[in-house]
Amino acid sequence: MPHADASFVPEDIKTKKEFWEHVYVQLEALLGGQRNWVTNLANASSQIYSSLQAFPMYFGKDDKAVNWCGFYVLDHLFPAPRGTVPTPSDHKKLLLGPFCGKPACLFISVYPKPRGVCADAFIKRETLLVPEVDLYPGHIACDGETKSEIVVPLLIQHTNGTEEAVGVLDLDCLAIGGFDADDEIGLNRIAKLVVSSCDW
Repeated sequence: MPHADASFVPEDIKTKKEFWEHVYVQLEALLGGQRNWVTNLANASSQIYSSLQAFPMYFGKDDKAVNWCGFYVLDHLFPAPRGTVPTPSDHKKLLLGPFCGKPACLFISVYPKPRGVCADAFIKRETLLVPEVDLYPGHIACDGETKSEIVVPLLIQHTNGTEEAVGVLDLDCLAIGGFDADDEIGLNRIAKLVVSSCDW
């Protein structure tokens, strides 16, 4: 199957639960055999974004569209410029990673003062579903057209029982209340798949 066909959504998929299961299965196949996080996050953001556009019952390309889907990743995971030494600022911000949509904020500060939905989800290590972003304290508006948002932390589960946050998966929507509990469940599962498919 051509890789682009992974974003095709069959007409018999009618519910969000069915939709997210379909996206998961397609993404699982797409990420198979590749462990580089940059490559996998690029394909994941494209897969999710394109599939949402192909699902007009709930999202599509109009006034209820998801207008941004992508990742912010902890700064120290990015390669440093050649000949440089890591600085004390490492681990203090999330840098813009692979995404689909309009240009976005280059980084999000997480220490010492987290600000915005992405930073809060990262620090709290929990998914944040925001029905109306203008009412969220400290919201960072990368796109003024965004009305709602969901952010899922990317968590590595270590064998000793601890977990480590390495970034977030962020989706923005043009509609107020664009995301619900079904989206949260589906995206939490996808975030776990993405994390387990990458070498960090």
